[in-house]
Amino acid sequence: MDKPEHGSRSVVDRLQEIVSPILWSLGLDLVEVLCVGQGPRSIVRVLIDKPGGVTITDCEQAHKALGPALDVADPFPHAYTLEVSSPGLDRPFKRLEDYRRALGKRVNIKLRQPLDGQWRVAGELAQVDERSVTLAVSTDKTPPRHVILELPMIAEARLVVAI
Repeated sequence: MDKPEHGSRSVVDRLQEIVSPILWSLGLDLVEVLCVGQGPRSIVRVLIDKPGGVTITDCEQAHKALGPALDVADPFPHAYTLEVSSPGLDRPFKRLEDYRRALGKRVNIKLRQPLDGQWRVAGELAQVDERSVTLAVSTDKTPPRHVILELPMIAEARLVVAI
């Protein structure tokens, strides 16, 4: 995974402030802004999403709308490449909104410490609030039981993508 360039947090914050309202006007959500690379090899990655998923047309429209705005903001003293894309179905959840979007879907959660001897819990995401998520966990032999996980307990959560 690419790492943000050292000291780029303030640049990312400024870019998010510029990008977010533009994407909102297009009916898109900002998932994340990443700045990777150095000098003229710098890349600004804008990851977008919307209910129902992102299309290539959405990415093209966002790129066309963001390019001129970022040119005016001039975030770097050198050339850079702008990339706009979907973060992918199997991306780790980063925000509370990622959990909310997955309500009613099957998720796989990796824990920071084992729960009942298990490091992973999978189930249907039944509820989300600012402090916890509730999974409906079942097996072939047992009826669903609700497991409440406090957000700090979660190391990583992802949507289960059926292939």
